[in-house]
Amino acid sequence: MTDDPTHAVYEAEAARWRAEREPPDRAPARAFGQRVAAARAAGPIAPDLAPPTGPVADLGCGPGWFTAELGQPAVALDYAAAMVDLVPDFAPDAFRVQASIDALPFRRGGLGGAYANKSYVHVAQSAVPMALADLQRSLAVGAPFELLVFGGDVELAPNADDDFPGRTFSKWPEPRLHDIVVGAGFTVDELQGGGGTARRSGFRVTATRARTLPDTVGPGMRLLICGLNPSVLSADVGTGFARPGNRYWPAALAAGLVTRDRDPRDALLTHGIGMTDVVKRATARADQLSADEYRDGMARVERLVAWMRPAAVCFVGLAGWRVAVDRKAVAGVQPDDLGGRPVYVMPSTSGLNAHSRLDDLTEHLRAALALADADADAETAADPDADPDTGAASP
Repeated sequence: MTDDPTHAVYEAEAARWRAEREPPDRAPARAFGQRVAAARAAGPIAPDLAPPTGPVADLGCGPGWFTAELGQPAVALDYAAAMVDLVPDFAPDAFRVQASIDALPFRRGGLGGAYANKSYVHVAQSAVPMALADLQRSLAVGAPFELLVFGGDVELAPNADDDFPGRTFSKWPEPRLHDIVVGAGFTVDELQGGGGTARRSGFRVTATRARTLPDTVGPGMRLLICGLNPSVLSADVGTGFARPGNRYWPAALAAGLVTRDRDPRDALLTHGIGMTDVVKRATARADQLSADEYRDGMARVERLVAWMRPAAVCFVGLAGWRVAVDRKAVAGVQPDDLGGRPVYVMPSTSGLNAHSRLDDLTEHLRAALALADADADAETAADPDADPDTGAASP
């Protein structure tokens, strides 16, 4: 989650932090606790789902100032053991956990809510999508989530006037923050100013865990795979292309994109293969999506690509690209890029697509990977000093 100096500051300065930084207003945390109670009382959002009745987590809880306001049962989680040790003074009934917010120790769907008061500010912008994907996995569908961050556009850097020096912070432009929360599998209910401090402006994001898949994306991607939208089954099991008969994973294994079946996290971390969808809303069939959803979703993907800069993008299924970009598109390399990156469009891997055999789909993925590698080689030749993780020139 954080760099070691930031962690060290909180371990060493927990007592001073408690003495000097106790918040004057716990009303926002209390209001979030009311949201959690309302979500529990409302029950599941669909008859086949469990209600969000699990404990609520205070992520990056510090001394536990807000934990008792969030409802019961509550989990106070912090990366610094010294902070966790202070929690009983404010929330004696809370379960205490020392863990990083980018590796949450909770079962899938186990949490009934999560409150993050300026904890993700210590995670690099480019690492937040995967951290939020882990949170989305941990929350029950319909569970409330509230996120407070600083405004700006900083990957991870110290504040010059920090009275607890040694810490580093990420800061967010509002449009990107909105895109990343949506991409992580949440419905954004409200995004407003007010998530900062007396000295620094910020944003407060009020969101709900959606029945969808989170993006698995990060810097240095070799290839970004973009599906049309998740099936309900894929959303529920947490893996894209999960429907029986879908041939994406067999084709990806055969093409050499991945070495582990149905493991999007390993695909990203081991092979640089990211995954997202044009439309985040899960449906039983892709033909239930509207043209406006395709166009709005393609705009989000374009912004993601321009920010993360994968070597190439591969769209699995022609429908989204045809609706949003080129209605006459055929499978293969496209004349139009997206976010400054080359695009390959291939047929759907659905078992309903009887026109494409597994061997054909495998060849399409090989071709997409070759496009990505050729573009990466060209960029390296043009700038041999470029950072392979970011594409930026090394200092």
